Amino acid sequence: MAPKYKLVYYDSKGRGELARLLFAAAEVEYEDYRFKEEDWPKLKGDTPFGQVPVLEVDGKPLAQSNAIARYLAREFGLAGKTAWDQAQVDMIVETMQDMGNPVIPIFMCKNEEEKAKLTKTYAEETLPRYMEALQKILVANTEGKGFFVGDEMTLADLALFASFDWFEAGAKNPLEKFPKLQEFKDRIASCPKIAAWLEKRPKTEF
Repeated sequence: MAPKYKLVYYDSKGRGELARLLFAAAEVEYEDYRFKEEDWPKLKGDTPFGQVPVLEVDGKPLAQSNAIARYLAREFGLAGKTAWDQAQVDMIVETMQDMGNPVIPIFMCKNEEEKAKLTKTYAEETLPRYMEALQKILVANTEGKGFFVGDEMTLADLALFASFDWFEAGAKNPLEKFPKLQEFKDRIASCPKIAAWLEKRPKTEF
């Protein structure tokens, strides 16, 4: 009997969207439980670490977005075919954390002058350095015409695709100088299962 999945997260993309993309890619049914920010205090105590996302599998909770993503990827055959492929997938997933984390202080900063400095550093130094490295990795695999690891979509591809919203929040036109990554983004978005999810998912700012 198939497990019963329930994903608990805010009514936004954020750190919950990667799990949703994995469900979409695998065409697996789940309950997409979304809540408003004002409802969080009532739910917080029921989570393992007082944070979301939380994935419930037959009522058992699993916290931490990357742990959730890896679990689902393994269950759905999207984690990589070999141990080496899986390590390469993990490398990309962990890099997304390194690329996305600097966006948080930009959002949190209340001083406009300091915020502008943080944004400039991110857009002109931090993000391009990682984008260049990612484009090289993509090109090294099937000349950049396919996926990041192997010849099928994996968690690595969906992790990067889910992260583009974060990058675009911290930098204007982050893919302008990286055409292979732009092609990659368009390619993932046009995959029928992903395109169907993008069309039907709730429209949220973040």
